[in-house]
Amino acid sequence: MEPQGLESEKPSPLTLSEEAQASFNWDDPRETRNPMHWSKPKRVLHTIIPCCAAFEATFATSILVPATPVLMQHFGVSRTVALLSLTLYTMGIAIGPLFIAPLSEVFGRKYVYIASLTMLLAFTGGAGGARSFGTLLACRTLAGILGSSTVAIGAGSIADIWALGKSGGTASLCFILGPFLGPTLGPLAGAYIMYHRDDDWRWTMWLLLIVGAPIWIGAVLMNETSHTILSQKYGHVKVQASGKGLVGAAVERVMIGIKRPTKMICTEPIVVSLSLYTAFAYATIFSYFGSSSYVLQRYYHFNIREVGLSFISVIIGYLCAALMFGTFDKTLYAKAAAAGNGTAAPEHRLYAAMVGSIFLPASLFWYAWEVKTNGSWAALVASGIPFGLGSFSIFLSSITYMVDVYKARAAASAIAANGVLRYMLGAVFPLFTIPMYQSLGPHWAGSIFAFLALLLMPIPWLLFRLGHKLR
Repeated sequence: MEPQGLESEKPSPLTLSEEAQASFNWDDPRETRNPMHWSKPKRVLHTIIPCCAAFEATFATSILVPATPVLMQHFGVSRTVALLSLTLYTMGIAIGPLFIAPLSEVFGRKYVYIASLTMLLAFTGGAGGARSFGTLLACRTLAGILGSSTVAIGAGSIADIWALGKSGGTASLCFILGPFLGPTLGPLAGAYIMYHRDDDWRWTMWLLLIVGAPIWIGAVLMNETSHTILSQKYGHVKVQASGKGLVGAAVERVMIGIKRPTKMICTEPIVVSLSLYTAFAYATIFSYFGSSSYVLQRYYHFNIREVGLSFISVIIGYLCAALMFGTFDKTLYAKAAAAGNGTAAPEHRLYAAMVGSIFLPASLFWYAWEVKTNGSWAALVASGIPFGLGSFSIFLSSITYMVDVYKARAAASAIAANGVLRYMLGAVFPLFTIPMYQSLGPHWAGSIFAFLALLLMPIPWLLFRLGHKLR
């Protein structure tokens, strides 16, 4: 038995020199330069920063929606043209990460975070100071393209810091919530900032700067998390000279980052079907914002602040979806894993999507046919709860299913393909939503989205039954 006094003489992992740590394997718990072996507070901090950065990028999509009438009057444009400020920015989010996110494997995630957030804040400031509508659109487009890669690389940062399991799952869930919470809270924040600033639409841009500045500071102060970069830096992996240099390596990464998702969206039935379904579910959220603004103001005499507050019901739905997904994960998925000696078929990730596929069309029909002049606004707003539950549970199940099916790098390409289609549809849907409601009326216009949801409803059920043959 060792004397108790000798215990204190053993060197702590935190006090080991870099020379001593260099002799450890990268996965050795004593190698504290590995982000997975950082202290918990440090890992939590480095999880919060990517989550907030992704939230900021998506928060900027819809924050201008309450300002649409003001933009129409200020610049003398139609409603559809005014909505281009949302459409072009959201298209930028779809395209930009394909070119910029792969650079994190060459230059490191930290520098891509800093560059993206700098571009986002700079062009957002330019949009706020725009004197012409063309300048506003140009700045919003460049902000979306150059400032949105945080939405893509954040998932990599989470994987760098947390191992698979309870903590990693919670961190991933927080990050995944960002692309849904951001667009949902945008109209609420935009409505209130305009109310308190005498309907000055520029304050929606200033609010983005105020929210984004602390996140930018956090990115500057954060440490690098990329295992590829760190293991090379500390000598755990030898860097093989390719003769291409940094620029050549960056171009190669970008080309791979474009080719792989494009190939998968064209050749992989699983990626095609789930990307189409999640893109529709996500795009209906943007349509919901536009149609709610129209319906609640015309039929229930809401002001823009009350319209923004009505979206809290959708957020409640998101939280219910997260709870449902976690419940299925700990019960049905865990049971399947136990039966399979610790490994469950990826199709067991689809339980939440199957439930969500029922809630989505049901909520859309509810929302469409509940509209009545001077009817109960609470009954209409309450439809947002099953709507949020359905749309987010479909997304959660689809992403985790594709990760289980394609693993590591291929999963990143599958998710990138999903993101392109998702944001493209999210950019386009608001352009025709209100004209469709004005032409067809709220009942049948809303029912079109519900019928489309019914048409797509079998996808998770078919994949659950036939997915093993397509893998």
